[in-house]
Amino acid sequence: MDISKILKEWEYIPEEVNVRIIEGMDRSKKIQMRLDLGLLQMEFCGRPDGQRPHGFESLLEYYQKQLEDNIRQSGDDEGFCLDASDCSLLQNESLQYYYRYLSLYHLKKYEAVEKDTAHNLKVFDLIKEYAESEEDKFYLERYRPYVIMMNTRAVADRMLEKNQPDEAIEYIEDAIERIDIFFNELHHSEMTNRCSEIVFLNNFAEEIRSNWSVNPISQLREKMRQAVELEDYQAAASIRDEIKKLI
Repeated sequence: MDISKILKEWEYIPEEVNVRIIEGMDRSKKIQMRLDLGLLQMEFCGRPDGQRPHGFESLLEYYQKQLEDNIRQSGDDEGFCLDASDCSLLQNESLQYYYRYLSLYHLKKYEAVEKDTAHNLKVFDLIKEYAESEEDKFYLERYRPYVIMMNTRAVADRMLEKNQPDEAIEYIEDAIERIDIFFNELHHSEMTNRCSEIVFLNNFAEEIRSNWSVNPISQLREKMRQAVELEDYQAAASIRDEIKKLI
């Protein structure tokens, strides 16, 4: 089918992520990404291309089931491995999820971004642990800091939507530590100070601290904490009710 009419109606804007959600012919939600040379369409749920490899929602789930079966039959994971073809298929699947979570983030669908980035991190873990080839083991590892950062952005943004800045900052700091551990395990601790993902996350945490310092809910929470310390529980309950009205 010629999609020229659709492309003419949806202008491509360079330097922007051009995405939208539509309703498909099957009445399910689809994600469309406008590219300079055309259009990319993905399923909102399940595997982005809508396929069910070997009857599973994703290849990751299929290989996880293979691993579980191996452990159940032999008592451990001895003998389970991913050959070059397996790794290539998983790498291609992770690329699909990358395009989707990038789109979802710009659509502010943070919970879905969290799920897709978690999927890719599990792919990284599986390949790193069970790939036959050393090259395959570390092929995707270079992207780990970025995927951790995107996962963290989504989780923190979702927490901020729920007025949970302290929890968001804690999650960000934990992510920074995870990336630091990643570089240490690779014996490249010097990369920590040069890592753009860590720089971004530090700035993100500082931005939350600065913006939240003048937030009325933050001020009320501090007053409630002080009231509890003074055992003025009536005042604390009253402040708690004020906070509920603002959330």
